Amino acid sequence: MRPPQLDLTRLLQPRSVAVAGASPEPTSLGGAVLRNIAGSGFTGPLYLVSPTRTEINGVPCLKSLHDLPHGVDVAVLNVPHKAVREAIGACIERGVGGAVVFAAGFGEAGEEGRREQEEIAAMCRAGGLALLGPNCLGFVNYANGAALSFESLDFQPMAGPPHAAVVAQSGAMASNIRSALLARGARISHVVTTGNEAVVRIDHVIRHLVDEGVGLIAAYVEQIRDPAAFLAAARVAREAGRPILMVHPGASASGRAAALSHTGAMVSDYAAMKTAVEDEGVVLVETMDELFDAAAILYRFPEPTQGRVGVITNSGAVRGLSLDFCEKISLEVAALGRDTADTLRQLLPPQCEISNPLDVGTAGFSDASVFGKTTSAMLADPAVGSVLLAMAGGGPWQQRAKAEAIAPVALTASKPVTVAILGDESPLDPGCVAPLRETGTPLFRSPERALRAFRAVNGRAVAYARAAERTAPPPPAPALSRHGPLPEYEGKALLSAIGIPVPEGALVQDVEAAVAAASRITYPLVMKLQATWLTHKSEVGGVIIGVKDEAALRAGWQRLTDSADRARAGGAIDGILIEEMARPGLELVIGGRNDPDWGAFVVLGLGGVWVEALDAIEMLPAHAGRDQILERLRRMRGAKLLGAFRGQAPRDVEAVADAVMALGTLLRAHPEIKEVDVNPLTVFAEGEGVMALDALFIAD
Repeated sequence: MRPPQLDLTRLLQPRSVAVAGASPEPTSLGGAVLRNIAGSGFTGPLYLVSPTRTEINGVPCLKSLHDLPHGVDVAVLNVPHKAVREAIGACIERGVGGAVVFAAGFGEAGEEGRREQEEIAAMCRAGGLALLGPNCLGFVNYANGAALSFESLDFQPMAGPPHAAVVAQSGAMASNIRSALLARGARISHVVTTGNEAVVRIDHVIRHLVDEGVGLIAAYVEQIRDPAAFLAAARVAREAGRPILMVHPGASASGRAAALSHTGAMVSDYAAMKTAVEDEGVVLVETMDELFDAAAILYRFPEPTQGRVGVITNSGAVRGLSLDFCEKISLEVAALGRDTADTLRQLLPPQCEISNPLDVGTAGFSDASVFGKTTSAMLADPAVGSVLLAMAGGGPWQQRAKAEAIAPVALTASKPVTVAILGDESPLDPGCVAPLRETGTPLFRSPERALRAFRAVNGRAVAYARAAERTAPPPPAPALSRHGPLPEYEGKALLSAIGIPVPEGALVQDVEAAVAAASRITYPLVMKLQATWLTHKSEVGGVIIGVKDEAALRAGWQRLTDSADRARAGGAIDGILIEEMARPGLELVIGGRNDPDWGAFVVLGLGGVWVEALDAIEMLPAHAGRDQILERLRRMRGAKLLGAFRGQAPRDVEAVADAVMALGTLLRAHPEIKEVDVNPLTVFAEGEGVMALDALFIAD
């Protein structure tokens, strides 16, 4: 069932418009709004409000918003900051459906501004007024001619779908995205700037645009104010097959408060957001260029297509560079099937090596049709999900011939086809650009930009496929024994209950019980202080390893109890955990958290001392399946250590995946678990499993 949605129909699809602060001066904000309304072809009733004028450009003026007829759909409030509250009140009184507020000085301007904004928002919610802004650039609905913005606009014919939409919290970024997409040949239906989002948020706009059938949504988002609502909007878009591309600055900000676990310290708010939105199919990119490039592909090829990339070139150098770059950005190159290889051999001279990337050499010089034919052959391969033609362009006639050979294939392709003609800013022949533009074929000037865009687009296809395979809600899990940090022995009991192996051990409260436990477990042993207040035992001398006999155990008992007396500041200890010494293996860290905004996640990476030295872990949604976890294990930093390395047998990655899935199930079943840190998780040789040597649970 869809969550409730704020109705934006009257705001974004108005049949009648009022402009407060209208002006005949074309360089004023009020004059710019009127110019845009006139230029956009809006045909509905237009009401101008000016306390000092009787008419503007032949349109009569009202003295006040209170003079409006009842039920105007939207009012543009081009009024000073101090007049906004009164104007909002008048709109509510007259039954206006929506309002656009340009004025700044509210939530972005300090505590007093935030208080004013909250009061105005409360007025709007109580009065049923959909407020866009404040501190926004307004919006443009090209489809119905409502250009309620003071930005200088260039209106273009909007014949026929598909349409792209732009939604941004920044007016400047909205303008930038709109201009870039238009330059790439996209047709724009909406540009909406949300500003401070006192009432109307970006998730509301996305839901409205999806319901309106927009083909693609490009978004610039600085703050997601309601994460759950945003994810719900992204889910609606995914289920409707509407791509969302998003730039969200903040990856470099630490966003990490002091945390008790390695997991909490290493997983930023940005990382949680990124994992959650990508899991719903949002294409999250790092730069505006990536947004434009990925949008160019998804505008023409919106259907998610799984598979690896195929590259066709006429240069051995480009072939090598493309391979290197694909490896660098973790974009997998397709292994061509036998049928594809046979077809390519028939198309190319014997000296051409049949591989991917495919270098056609000089074959395309005299016969440009080879580019179209080899593209068709690659597209027919089930392993290929997209094709890039990365070429040295040659002279004008060669450029034209290549484009004319490729364009018809791209026109009918169901998988993405892009063209990269090397040469940076060197001009291309218009006869080359025209057929590519007419067929919607994305054109780049470097293979690297095209390949990076493919990587972003491929991530969406994978997310769509995984969404269809998501598991049901988790079964009941073991109950938690207490709140706050759990001592290690209780954390390990939880791990054992969900199937993650832990060392044989016993919690004891006196030295004689320790001696008795040691006789059952056998030496050598590990001894660890146990207390809820002791989250990092090694920092207070709370761990002794390699205890060989009873004498060493008794001496160790004294050392640990002395350490506890020095460190606990009055806090009691639960006892000392006596455990078997685990055999050597590769140390990983696995963990997870229930984020209050973004949901449940699991993490994995190299463990032990490496977890802090490398500061690099992989983060996945807690419902991640085996294939997704194994894929992350293959690409994590230090992944080579999991294979046959320097005489060591390959590690049991299947057992790691089992442990991560079990931890994810536990987190989903217990939202009160704030953080989990299993460090290290020792991984043994293939088929020999894993063992959790330490565990920290923090529960609310």
